[in-house]
Amino acid sequence: MNVGGLSLRDHIRLLAPLFGLIAAVWLLRLVLATAGAPGGLVSVVSVTAAVAISVLLAVLLIHFRRAGSYANVVFSVALLVLFEELLIVAAIGFAVLTGTGNIFTAPEYSFPHADPSQIRHILGHLTFGVGLGTLFGSGMGCLLLWILRRSTLKP
Repeated sequence: MNVGGLSLRDHIRLLAPLFGLIAAVWLLRLVLATAGAPGGLVSVVSVTAAVAISVLLAVLLIHFRRAGSYANVVFSVALLVLFEELLIVAAIGFAVLTGTGNIFTAPEYSFPHADPSQIRHILGHLTFGVGLGTLFGSGMGCLLLWILRRSTLKP
C-alpha cells in the first residue's frame, strides 16, 4: 500500500521516534499515577498533548525531508492517533482484566459506575477517539504543511 509515494513501512520508519515519544508519555503517566504523584502533575503528562506535538513534528519531518504531501500528513496522523488510542485501550483492558484501577479508568476519565466492564469507554476510544483525533489532527497538520509550503516559496 502506497500513500503519496510512501509505503506503510516508510511511514512507520519516519514516525518511529514519535511512536516512542507517545509510548514514553503513556508509560510516564501510568507510573506517576501509580506512584501517587499529585493530580496536577499527572494531568500535565498528557498522551493527547504528546500526540498533538507528534503531529506537528511529523509535518515538519514530511516537509523538510520532502517525504510526501497532504495525503501523507493525513495517513501519518491516522497512524499516530490509532497508536495513542490502542495504548489507552490496552491500559483500560489491563485494568479491567486484573481488577485494578489506573489513571485511564479513574472516575474523572471514565464512567465506571455506568459500565464496570468499561466496554463503552473502550469503544469510545476506538471510534470517536480515532475518528475525531484523526480529523482534527489532519486539519491542524495540513494547515501547518500549507503554511510551511507557502512561506518557503520564492516569488
